[in-house]
Amino acid sequence: MNGVTHREKIYRVIFGTDTPAGQRFDIALIYIILLSVLAVILDSIEVVNTHFGDWLFRLEWVFTLLFSIEYLLRLYSSPKPLSYMFSFYGLVDLLSIVPTYLSLIFPGASYWLVVRLFRVLRVFRVLKLVRYLSEANILLRSMYASRRKILVFFTAVFVLSVIFGSLMFFVEGPEHGFTSIPRSIYWTIVTITTVGYGDITPQTALGQVIATLAMLTGYSIIAIPTGIFTAEIAREINNETNHRRCMVCERNGHRPDADFCFNCGVELPDTPI
Repeated sequence: MNGVTHREKIYRVIFGTDTPAGQRFDIALIYIILLSVLAVILDSIEVVNTHFGDWLFRLEWVFTLLFSIEYLLRLYSSPKPLSYMFSFYGLVDLLSIVPTYLSLIFPGASYWLVVRLFRVLRVFRVLKLVRYLSEANILLRSMYASRRKILVFFTAVFVLSVIFGSLMFFVEGPEHGFTSIPRSIYWTIVTITTVGYGDITPQTALGQVIATLAMLTGYSIIAIPTGIFTAEIAREINNETNHRRCMVCERNGHRPDADFCFNCGVELPDTPI
């Protein structure tokens, strides 16, 4: 490709899927991600860790170095490095390598809980797979678009939980397991969400009436977020079909005649991705 810089070539391979090299890169990265997550899972099994802990440790550093190179190449080739760095996928890419390096800072046995946390955090590399699943991208964008409506919904549920929880604390009291208002709110949330653990149950007639109202309230509101998500997903599917997506920040919904991403300003591809 005449006139194409080395940086642009790397950008097409890493961020794009419209070239054979880009597709091979994505497929190879998917396999590496799956293998790295499998290694973390196997390392948590005591028998496997006892016999193959050293091998898994070396393998983890191989994966970390590969992901580190990938992250640096993304920063180098991205037209807007800061936009990529603070995007969802940029943070996920960073999260996939930081825990291993941080574990070097806490090598002492007294910090074993911190080290264990870092080791578990590596499993979040599976989130890197989201980049290659268009359906998952649609779901994430739908959740982001409906965040305000969902926030209002959860606020209403929280208010109802506080009201029902306070009533149950007053009616049932500590002798029936409702030892505090926070614990009563916990019972209300469990009841409204129809989980029903059964670890706390009302014993008085009035308490059972309140519990019945909480259950009916749960059934009446449980479908609300589903409707909100469905509307946003339908909108995103329409955008996915008719418009183009930015390869850097993954935003969709651009006008057909748009040349640049309205979110990060990167030039858009000529054809839908």
